Amino acid sequence: MKQKLYVWISVLLLLVTSFGCIALQTLTPTPVTPAPFAEATASIPPTPTVAPPDAAITQLETQVEAVYASVGDAVVNISVTSIGYDFFFNAIPSEGSGSGFVYDVQGRIITNYHVIENAEEIQVTFADGVAFPASVIGAAPTYDLAVLEIEAGDYPLRPVPLGDSDGIRVGQFVVAIGNPFGLDQTVTFGVISSLGRIIESPDGRYIGEAIQTDAAINPGNSGGPLLDLQGQVIGVNAQIVSPSRASAGIGFAIPANTVKRVVPELIREGRYRHPWMGVRFFPVSLNQRLADSFAELGAEVPNRGVLILGVEPNTPASRAGLRGGDRSVRTPYGTVMVGGDAIVGINGNAITGPSRLVAYLETYTRPGETIQVTVLRDGEEITLPLTLGERPEF
Repeated sequence: MKQKLYVWISVLLLLVTSFGCIALQTLTPTPVTPAPFAEATASIPPTPTVAPPDAAITQLETQVEAVYASVGDAVVNISVTSIGYDFFFNAIPSEGSGSGFVYDVQGRIITNYHVIENAEEIQVTFADGVAFPASVIGAAPTYDLAVLEIEAGDYPLRPVPLGDSDGIRVGQFVVAIGNPFGLDQTVTFGVISSLGRIIESPDGRYIGEAIQTDAAINPGNSGGPLLDLQGQVIGVNAQIVSPSRASAGIGFAIPANTVKRVVPELIREGRYRHPWMGVRFFPVSLNQRLADSFAELGAEVPNRGVLILGVEPNTPASRAGLRGGDRSVRTPYGTVMVGGDAIVGINGNAITGPSRLVAYLETYTRPGETIQVTVLRDGEEITLPLTLGERPEF
């Protein structure tokens, strides 16, 4: 019995000793070695460097500067005063402005017709502030061109040379100089975006071979020069396409070769003689959709070209044997005379619509010239010689 008691006492002592060891291990703190303190260092940004100027860019800048230096003095601000009338027929003067450039040492200035249209007074101001009254000696609304004349006396005039607009290329650099919003001697820079555009002229006709550019053109730039990097005029800035009436990167210029053809005649005669066929034509280009819509109305028309509605008597067209419509059809376009010829070509060049017809005649032909007119008649093409007359002044 005593032996069992000694055994139990021994077991209890062993258990107490074990719990004590566990307690001591649990309560003994484990020393923590602190991490070494990292001293914060401020980050220093790299020093910006400016790339050295590219030689090609520097040369381009030099060219643009040289163009302005050689031509700037010849670009003028044109101020006009015109008279309008209110509801009670009271005269109300209004003012406008545009641009122009010196054409010759005799004091002739080229600008747009729409700049000086209906002007009562015109003043030409040079870059140095010297101003002269000007008069219109010739105008061609169909080309949106006008020639002014000033009495400059001893004032030094530096004409701007006209270049060859037939030799220009899409992507070529160009410079425009003018007076947008009255801010004189403003230079803008861009490229030729497209060639051969057709734009509407102030008299509702069409100007062919117009130059499209993204050089900024704004109100007041009209009549100023569009120049190549040799300082030659390749066009006369005329129009923009923009819902805000400010530059949207689409501007148009009248080509220099048109200026070369028209301006000498304006100086000599005061007007330009336009070619004339003597036909009335449908104002919409023929196409398959239009032909189908006419067929639904019981009328047959060709699916291409320009439909002749009527031929005036005793005109180049009547003498050449062109035919106008012989019966009328009511259409969404109004009453249309059908059954006539459709012009599809002139001198072997395709005529796809009314604007192309007018632009071709104005750009490439003159009164008295005989042209070859290809028409569709009864489904077949025939070609007729036609000697152009001079368009009557209405």
